[in-house]
Amino acid sequence: MATGYLDVLRARHATRLLVGTLVGRLPNATAAIAIVLFVRAEGGSYSLAGALAAVYGLFNAVGQPVLGRLVDLRGQPRVQLPAAVLSALAMAVFAWAGIQPPALACAAVAAAGLFTPPLEGGLRALWSSVLHREEQVHRAYAMDAVAQEVMFTVGPLLVTLCVSLWSAQAALLLINAVGVLGALSVVASPPSRAWRSAPREAHWLGALRSPGLLALLGAFLCVGMALGSITVASVPYADEHGGDRVYGWLLAGIGLGALLGGVAYGARQWSGPPGRRLQVLVAMLTVCYLPLTLMPDAVAMTLLAVVAGLFLAPAIACAFVLVDRHAPRGTVTEAFSWLVTTFTVGASAGTGLAGPVVEAGGAQWGFALPAAAGGVSSLVLAATRRVLAGPAGGAVVAAGAENDPNRAAEPRFSSGDRA
Repeated sequence: MATGYLDVLRARHATRLLVGTLVGRLPNATAAIAIVLFVRAEGGSYSLAGALAAVYGLFNAVGQPVLGRLVDLRGQPRVQLPAAVLSALAMAVFAWAGIQPPALACAAVAAAGLFTPPLEGGLRALWSSVLHREEQVHRAYAMDAVAQEVMFTVGPLLVTLCVSLWSAQAALLLINAVGVLGALSVVASPPSRAWRSAPREAHWLGALRSPGLLALLGAFLCVGMALGSITVASVPYADEHGGDRVYGWLLAGIGLGALLGGVAYGARQWSGPPGRRLQVLVAMLTVCYLPLTLMPDAVAMTLLAVVAGLFLAPAIACAFVLVDRHAPRGTVTEAFSWLVTTFTVGASAGTGLAGPVVEAGGAQWGFALPAAAGGVSSLVLAATRRVLAGPAGGAVVAAGAENDPNRAAEPRFSSGDRA
């Protein structure tokens, strides 16, 4: 497996694209944590913190597919970098203005979410321009899922470190400035500047006309809810067991577990339908959320957080293969952006729901939400298994297409059985 990863990273521009995308996505990955800690530092309530995090996530969900479609139509540099700058400026307004008046705080985080660049979908659209074999692209999807869990492990620690050394305000400003530099690194690369989407059929629904993609979105809405509710439920638990440092370790534990699970998942090649495999992975993810309701001491709870994250990256990597398989031709960035959007909407709904639940019933009820959301996701996948096992949503690459210069714009392969 290590050799396979090295083969991907040795490809020209691959490391730059991966690292630049991860750094560029850091503001989005840590936004909920940074907003919650900032609101608390300003004296705001849990409900206000959850509401502002939810506003950010909801507007991010609106912006991702819109910006993703613009990327498919206009190319990456014209969309990604301006969006990153606007998002960072909006978050700077929030950091300087604080939570009063609430209307300004809400508008600032809404703008920051709306203009978050679709770097995640853009990277997956770029993989086939630097990797020319099916197994390499699928390996890159798995590596991508593992690498982003490094970010989700390190990101909370960076935020809490900045808060400890300076302030929650400084954490917001620094993380977003670094994110702009990451986006700049990606869009200045030759693959990003040269990338063009494959020809697409004009349709107002775009990628959403694929039944298989819709089934995936329904399932990952609930997975996002599970993760979002953990973000809020961890706050009162941490307040009673050691403060912000424990909060950072709990969220980092989720990321570490996902990283370990992703590495193990990528250690072998998988046969059989990816839709069935995703159903098993989400079911296991649900089971691993249940022990969080026990709420033991901080060390044991951190270990349970690691267990809770074990099946997250494998489920995401498997979903990437299915998105690629079911996305209509010419909509690859938009399709991946819809997955990000749906996950974000779910996370926002989870944070918004967990705030009142925690205030009414405590952290234990908050930790019960992830298992419930995971159970609903499993039911969605079970109900749509035939759709996910059906034909691809777009055209399969024809014989000889590897010599077509437009071929690199969209990673479409005849097989979707290996991640």
